[in-house]
Amino acid sequence: MSEAKERPRTAGEMLARAREFLAKKDVPDARLEAELLVAHALGLDRLHLFLALDRPIDDAELARGREFLVRRSKREPTAYILGAREFYGRRVAVSSAVLIPRPETELVVDHARAFARTLAAPPRVGDFGTGSGCLAITLALELAGASVWALDVSSAALAVARANAERLGASVTFVEGDAPSALRAAAGERFDVLVSNPPYVGRDERAALAAEVRDHEPELALFAPEGDPDHWVRRLIADARELIVGGGALFVELGHRQSAAALELARSAGLEARVHLDLARIPRVLEARVPRD
Repeated sequence: MSEAKERPRTAGEMLARAREFLAKKDVPDARLEAELLVAHALGLDRLHLFLALDRPIDDAELARGREFLVRRSKREPTAYILGAREFYGRRVAVSSAVLIPRPETELVVDHARAFARTLAAPPRVGDFGTGSGCLAITLALELAGASVWALDVSSAALAVARANAERLGASVTFVEGDAPSALRAAAGERFDVLVSNPPYVGRDERAALAAEVRDHEPELALFAPEGDPDHWVRRLIADARELIVGGGALFVELGHRQSAAALELARSAGLEARVHLDLARIPRVLEARVPRD
């Protein structure tokens, strides 16, 4: 919102200026982004913003709106500015310590939940690399009686996840560690269901990433170790029988180049494996079942 123009006096005028500003900065979906940021600055949701376009705005609200718009113009993700992102119909808090939950990650929940509901008893669920806690928390809430453990190497990420679980009323045991074995050790027994959205972006893909992702999301949660996109898929598959009961299953989110290698790794390890497509027809979720003992 340019200082050269007269100060906007109403929410509607503020919104019009915000749309114009973000469009000039070539921010994708400038209209929607402006609505979200202006609503947040005014303490409203989008619906109530449109019901209050004639509402006068004060200097503090205007200053907040300007701050949010400048941050977005520098490609800071809107979810970090808002402090939250919707996941599986629930509002999950996020910060720069965690990846922003994405729609394709909901497929991990879809398939893990469907599998878990075929089991005779409430499942023991593990989540490796929990980040915001979106997978573990959602499965804890969607699967009645489930016992859920979630691990992350980042204490800052775990603080976000614990706060999300408390706010959403989910019972999850959080563990700090950097290996799948630490998750098993904390639970004391193997899992019926193990889920993971591990770092799978190769360093060679960095330049192709959107600035919002490349410059703002945590590298530890984004880029695969040692430049090997298959690192964690390989590790989870290799440890599958130690982590998962016979008849249980592993569900891992994959990058767009991973499906062939993931299937080969799983089948070579004697697991029954298939890959589920996302809405863009990209192979996105590996499902690998452990043979019964």
